Amino acid sequence: MPAFTPLLNALRALVGPGHVLTSANGDDLLAYEQDWRKRAQGRALAVVRPGSTLEVAAVVKACAAEGVSIVPQGGNTGLAVGSVPDGSGEQIVLSLRRLNAIRQLDAANLTLTVEAGCVLQTVQAAAAQAGFLFPLSLASEGSCTVGGNLATNAGGTQVLRYGNARELCLGLEVVTATGEIWNGLSGLRKDNTGYDLRDLFIGSEGTLGIMTAATLKLFPQPAATLTAWAAVASVDAAVVLLGLAQRRLGSALTGFEVMNALSLRLVAKHLPQLQVPFLGSPYAVLLEASDAESMAHAQAQFESLMTEALEQGVVQDAVVAQSLAQAQNLWQVRENISLAQSQEGLNIKHDISVPVSQIPAFVAKTHARLASEVPGVRLVTFGHLGDGNLHYNVQAPEGVDAAVFLHEQEASINALVYEQVSQLGGSISAEHGIGSLKVAALAQHKSPVALDLMRSIKAALDPDNRLNPGRVLSL
Repeated sequence: MPAFTPLLNALRALVGPGHVLTSANGDDLLAYEQDWRKRAQGRALAVVRPGSTLEVAAVVKACAAEGVSIVPQGGNTGLAVGSVPDGSGEQIVLSLRRLNAIRQLDAANLTLTVEAGCVLQTVQAAAAQAGFLFPLSLASEGSCTVGGNLATNAGGTQVLRYGNARELCLGLEVVTATGEIWNGLSGLRKDNTGYDLRDLFIGSEGTLGIMTAATLKLFPQPAATLTAWAAVASVDAAVVLLGLAQRRLGSALTGFEVMNALSLRLVAKHLPQLQVPFLGSPYAVLLEASDAESMAHAQAQFESLMTEALEQGVVQDAVVAQSLAQAQNLWQVRENISLAQSQEGLNIKHDISVPVSQIPAFVAKTHARLASEVPGVRLVTFGHLGDGNLHYNVQAPEGVDAAVFLHEQEASINALVYEQVSQLGGSISAEHGIGSLKVAALAQHKSPVALDLMRSIKAALDPDNRLNPGRVLSL
């Protein structure tokens, strides 16, 4: 620590003594040093909390001068261990939570410019207060930040209609690895003046630059939103229902989630205050549609869809929410699956995507192989079927210690799941990012040409590997 005293003093002068937290001073750093899933805990030299983009740039320059690496951090809700320090005690955690201003709402341009530390729910509320919709929606929206959403190119429940975080961002403000500030907050939908720098930084998980602000797309508020829950016999039936919904509802279809029976039983077990419909069905589908015309038009479309699905035997039973409270209960069931599973015990998470047409084959083949190789294994399968993204999670068999199960089985189960994903032309990370958990897997499943191009970009923008080292790429 004495070797770093000059740097720490310089950082205190830059951002204020109260915004440089160290364990040596008695500060509790656990919330910054441990990941959300409690899978990893590092040790930071200090947690630095700048209050402006200029302060971020100054901190980066000071750390670069001393050869100290930086781990950018937003809400620390990531699932791939991408925003906590290593165990060296020599990394700075750069918390962006104080950069939380709403800078500008341009109603005519349908854009909202916010700082990276803004909590997603705050951004949604700011848009709604002005009569608009910002559609990015995640289970962690009460604590995750816009900077983290963009750094991981977050998905969520409305990708089917609105796209990932990347599609919802028009411009960025970024501090580079050398402490320079790139202001790309143009808000333009057309700008064909060379390489798209914005897309380099989105999804880079803080390894190429530190995003400090973003210009986001806004949309008109829908005139009506309807939510339904359908019981189906299989994943195949869920895919057929998706096709019917797309034909009947078209672009009005905003969400299409699938959940297996075990995922819903865990919610009922650990969160009994939530009402889970049709608990005995093998699978359930949660649908949402938004209509720009009227509630009557939306209801007519929905009723037509459900009637057709029931007549064809695609759906076993269905319920349409009759109030906002009922719709919120249905969504809370879906969004609390991860919480219920964590209360059940440690588990092996997979955030995979395959073409929608291949999802039934993926589930059938992977289920069969896991059941054969790990007798009694419990599979918690749910996710965004509409865009081909499944959270394919693996729980220890009943009565088996979860920590021991992870230690003994995680590597082989990951290899099995990722092998099936690759065979079907999928991705080992759909929306959670690579972080540090999946660096080795990425090296195995990404093409060598792609990896070389990625390393070239990293070398060009961060040649000293000071920004979030050890994440995304093995150098």
